[in-house]
Amino acid sequence: MSARSARCQTGRRSSRSPRGGLIEIACDESGSEGEKLIGGNTAVFAHAGVHLSRAAAAGCIDHVRARAPSPTVEYKSGIIRRGKHREALKWMLGPAGPLLGHAHVLLIDKALFATGRLAGLLAAGPELAGFLHREGPRTFGPERWNAFLAAFTGVLRGRNGRVPATDAGPAFDVLAALCLAAPPGRLRDVLGELRRTRTDVEALLHGDRPPALPSLDPLIPAIAGAVAHWGAGGVPVSIVHDRQTLLTDERIALLKALLGPSLAGLRLVDSRTDTRIQVADLLAGAARKIAEDELRGHGDPELTALLHPYVTPASIWAPTGAPPP
Repeated sequence: MSARSARCQTGRRSSRSPRGGLIEIACDESGSEGEKLIGGNTAVFAHAGVHLSRAAAAGCIDHVRARAPSPTVEYKSGIIRRGKHREALKWMLGPAGPLLGHAHVLLIDKALFATGRLAGLLAAGPELAGFLHREGPRTFGPERWNAFLAAFTGVLRGRNGRVPATDAGPAFDVLAALCLAAPPGRLRDVLGELRRTRTDVEALLHGDRPPALPSLDPLIPAIAGAVAHWGAGGVPVSIVHDRQTLLTDERIALLKALLGPSLAGLRLVDSRTDTRIQVADLLAGAARKIAEDELRGHGDPELTALLHPYVTPASIWAPTGAPPP
């Protein structure tokens, strides 16, 4: 998404007033690979939430199926993403469809998200993450920079208690080589500061307990973002989410503890039993495909424009989440 078009993004909430002081949204994701942010199958993570009645969601699925037929029992986003079904996707995202004003999408550029976690080692914010995200690939080349990110995220990934902690040495060796190769200036200074975090990283790595909420899993901030978006007026939010192995009972309990009364509940449901989640799947999958096409330089301007109203400002997205070069 271009910096110019990003200004059109609103991610606006439904105009419906919640019943009983509670709003329930149905969520699904696309591009989830846990804490594997670099070198996976997808470059973008998308998390969608819809605020529709079951009847409205069923009507949406029926209309999409009529415009883009498929014999499959459960209609999935892979079908509507096909080029031959472009008109069905345009209808779903456009003003004639049921979603505008009743759905949101949070987009995460995984490489930028990983760089943000890297900047977090220095207690720095989005500005430094944006700087590294631009200057790292520009200075060292995308392949070498991504190899560095992969090495570092491999160290920072939360342990599951069944495997030994990763040795931080190789990642810091790569970092040392980048420091030597970097020209004098801010980038070399920042990389030097990162080298000095080794003791802290190793202390974190060899802690007694693995982190219960993975620091590199975009699903966790996505759920928190959904609650913040729909509960912006102080209304408690209840989430019905597609079944996801990463959302263990322990992590759900911790999310509830962290978000407090703003998260009224989080239930995992089989998407085959709830058409609202099926609609969220269609939106998340379509959004990820549109965003990845943009990221790779061959975006579809019409589909990108249709997606804009759904994308929340909290998205971690290079053209909108980082200062311009």
